[in-house]
Amino acid sequence: MTEIKICGLTSIADARFVAESGADALGFIFYPRSPRYVAPEVVRAIVRVLPPEVAKTGVFVNEGIQTVKSVMEYCELDFVQLHGNESPGYCRCFPESVIIKALFPRMDEDLNSLAEYRARAILVDAYDPQRPGGTGKTSKWELAVKIRQSRPLILSGGLNPDNIETAMEKVLPDAVDINSGVEETPGKKDYGRVMEIIDLIRRNDGAYDKEKIKIFDTTMGYNHRGNDYIDNII
Repeated sequence: MTEIKICGLTSIADARFVAESGADALGFIFYPRSPRYVAPEVVRAIVRVLPPEVAKTGVFVNEGIQTVKSVMEYCELDFVQLHGNESPGYCRCFPESVIIKALFPRMDEDLNSLAEYRARAILVDAYDPQRPGGTGKTSKWELAVKIRQSRPLILSGGLNPDNIETAMEKVLPDAVDINSGVEETPGKKDYGRVMEIIDLIRRNDGAYDKEKIKIFDTTMGYNHRGNDYIDNII
């Protein structure tokens, strides 16, 4: 089954609706320059009303390690999504089982550093020199396919009800990450589009013969690992 992550949640109402609609994971953006930024205090309140089986992911962009750790613990989140230029050494400061590393490949040469990243999964997003995600642009699917050959893959970048079936057919991702494609405005979800895209994904799941990889396993989450992280940056 292709796992579904809906990102850019900013309210209890939207988060509850998305979780009840069948999403496997929700994403909360802690990047202050994003129009979908949400304060830790708000996320903490949201998380406490969500089902435990729905994975909660914190999205950070080039943030200080201690800040990431503090926010993850305070908000009781499961996964760390690093959506900036974080190095392999930076990633090794957290348990591999909780790290989702976003990459923005434009050509084959951009995949040369892939093996250096210790992460639970690699997320492929569209490159934009100004904005690290949430642009509505389509990522390089042909490069995502190459990543999927060796790593668990989350496909992101401009996914919406109009292109999700083609994306699943061409890339066969283990999970999809959807943000602007199901919004009314940045940070506010369009409930009709949320239901539509989840229904399309579930109806097409059985059409593809692929190994099932569970990325968003909350029993492996950050707050289930206690202080099992590496203290020194390598």
